[in-house]
Amino acid sequence: MSKVVEKFLKYISYDTKSNEESTTVPSTNGQMILASELVSELKGMGLKQVSVDDNGYVMATIPSNVDKDIPIIGFIAHMDTAPDMSGKNVKAKFVKNYDGEDIILNKENNIILSPKDFPELKNYLGKTLITTDGTTLLGADDKAGVSEIMAAVEYLMQNPSALHGTIRIGFTPDEEVGRGADIFDVKKFSADFAYTIDGGTIGELEYENFNAAGVKICVHGRNVHPGSAKGKMIHSALIANEFVNLMPQNETPATTEGYEGFYHLISINGEVEETKLQYIIRDFNSESYANRKSFINNVALKLNDKYGNGTVEIEIKDQYFNMKEKIEPVKHIVDTAFLAMKEVGINPIMVPIRGGTDGARLSFMGLPTPNIFAGGHNFHGKYEFIPTFAMEKAVEVILKIIELYATK
Repeated sequence: MSKVVEKFLKYISYDTKSNEESTTVPSTNGQMILASELVSELKGMGLKQVSVDDNGYVMATIPSNVDKDIPIIGFIAHMDTAPDMSGKNVKAKFVKNYDGEDIILNKENNIILSPKDFPELKNYLGKTLITTDGTTLLGADDKAGVSEIMAAVEYLMQNPSALHGTIRIGFTPDEEVGRGADIFDVKKFSADFAYTIDGGTIGELEYENFNAAGVKICVHGRNVHPGSAKGKMIHSALIANEFVNLMPQNETPATTEGYEGFYHLISINGEVEETKLQYIIRDFNSESYANRKSFINNVALKLNDKYGNGTVEIEIKDQYFNMKEKIEPVKHIVDTAFLAMKEVGINPIMVPIRGGTDGARLSFMGLPTPNIFAGGHNFHGKYEFIPTFAMEKAVEVILKIIELYATK
């Protein structure tokens, strides 16, 4: 078993599911427990300036071993797993020499990972896959990234002849609830640029992501006994349903791809008196993004005109922006990652991120940070899997980027 796989199996044993309702940082104690373990390992490997702050941000340094002025490179991954599904007591399963057939994850509950539903499985014939047992997520997002960085670090520390400049390591909490970069100390991290190891399929290289906003909507109604409700009752749930129907039906996650933006209804909960909806808005183009925010505001205004002022209250908050504008002035960091992939035998896949990473936020905080694949598929759920060779290749890419900057 390779070092990176060993580390991955160890880290997924920690329950680090983040909690969007929490007001603490990190949002769950499990993340701090993993942070402490990583600090212990980094110190044990001999890194310098190893620290974890009160909010769970882990940082460490590998000093340069070359006698020339080269950029300080950072590598970053997040420790938390998504709130969408449990990450406790993860029982990973190995599928060796995958034959292209259905994979029974959980016989008792008839949970099957099938190429009929997930055709990308066919790309991994003959490879070893790590899957869930159908009861939890796997945690490859982003413990694969954590493992890959840690494996690369271990290689550098055990092979002092490998040339490298100063390398900074960062592990963050709460990325999955959109707060991973909120209090990241860019000045303390002190890198010229960085890479998040937080992408999907092998070969992905990303420096474009959605502009993103979260939307909270509260619809106020008036409850009256249904026997005498005529002309008096205002049914908030029905107005909320009207709101949903006024939204573009062909601009949802299920109907869009590539550079197409969307509106996504996250949740709807309510009764006659009050109903609450949550949406997210996503778009790559800044002008279209602004138009989407205006559109959803106008839907609320339309319903207020119909049912009375204050019936629909809406709050829109920007979450992150497209990092492309911050990466393009230092495009060499993308070009070098592209070359590194080619040199280790990977075909780079330049795709826009239909989501966001800590790197998007960090890029606007002064640390340009594109994203590199971690290798997993079907994140955030029981059908998550990762090919072991993809993790091994990610380690090679990290080391090759470091080598390229040190030698060329």
